[in-house]
Amino acid sequence: MKRKVDLNNKTILITGVAGFIGFHLTKRLLETNQTIKLIGLDNMNDYYDKSLKDYRLNLLKKFKNFHFIKGTIADKEFVMNTMKKYKPNIVVNLAAQAGVRYSIDHPDVYIESNIVGFYNVLEGCRYHPVEHLIYASSSSVYGDNKKVPFAEEDVVDGPVSLYAATKKSDELLAYSYSKLFDIPSTGLRLFTVYGPAGRPDMALFAFTKKMINQERIQLFKEGNLERDFTYIDDIVEGIIRVMKKAPSKGKKSISPYAIYNIGNSKPVKIRDFVEIIEEELKREGLLPKDYDLEDHIDLLPMQKGDVLKTYADTTLLEKDFGYKPKTPLREGIHEFVKWYKTYYVDKERK
Repeated sequence: MKRKVDLNNKTILITGVAGFIGFHLTKRLLETNQTIKLIGLDNMNDYYDKSLKDYRLNLLKKFKNFHFIKGTIADKEFVMNTMKKYKPNIVVNLAAQAGVRYSIDHPDVYIESNIVGFYNVLEGCRYHPVEHLIYASSSSVYGDNKKVPFAEEDVVDGPVSLYAATKKSDELLAYSYSKLFDIPSTGLRLFTVYGPAGRPDMALFAFTKKMINQERIQLFKEGNLERDFTYIDDIVEGIIRVMKKAPSKGKKSISPYAIYNIGNSKPVKIRDFVEIIEEELKREGLLPKDYDLEDHIDLLPMQKGDVLKTYADTTLLEKDFGYKPKTPLREGIHEFVKWYKTYYVDKERK
């Protein structure tokens, strides 16, 4: 069962607001609804180039109904004080330590942010009730699932990275808090998000930079890994639709809890992915016409923490929200390349 949530004249708290998804979601909400009061929280860490976070945040600060608070969700007192002071009606938790490979050598930051931090958010919602808590999970929870496409009812007890394990833990914590304290919560398993102002550690950003700099490109599993790339605007649209319908108890559900996939449902081989990037970079004049991708590729074996394929079954999302991501990969990469050219290349030329 679903209960409608009216966003008008509401206070919305978004954690990780200076991050890739947090920025785009916040920007869309501020552009389309002048009645909301939006509180953005971020610790502004240096996991990647902080100037990119500053760039995103400065764009958000132009909106009168946006208020930024610097702090970490790993600090329980800070979270509780924020919830008490602003009394948000809706909380969207996007703050997290991202990255599969980084989690292998830096486990502490994942436990601190993704588990302790999310626990603090849940405690905040427990003592300062909200109409709806939405939080980012990940397609990584599916691990090396042999059944494709991945569906929400699949067993996800075999994470292949610590990052995946923390996201699965978040889903379990949310379920417990929803059942015990009647907190309407929805987890979103996001599939390989990409687009303008994205994270520099993601494949699209990294491949683009290496091609422009004429550097070697490493393709693991000989380039045969497949990813369900999902454009940022599609992710944002999905999140906003989910925000407006909170789960409630019913005959089939003993707690106000739900999980949804948001993915493009069209897996692409990484080898094909880099070829599209090459073509779009040439189209924008960022690569010489005689650039040969084959001369710059190193084919390597599988890496620890990687999975062979991600593929979203979005049947449930379509059924409950009438929505399915649809942006073609080439179109999304083209938009990213145009942004990259403006943000990096044109700026350097001035």
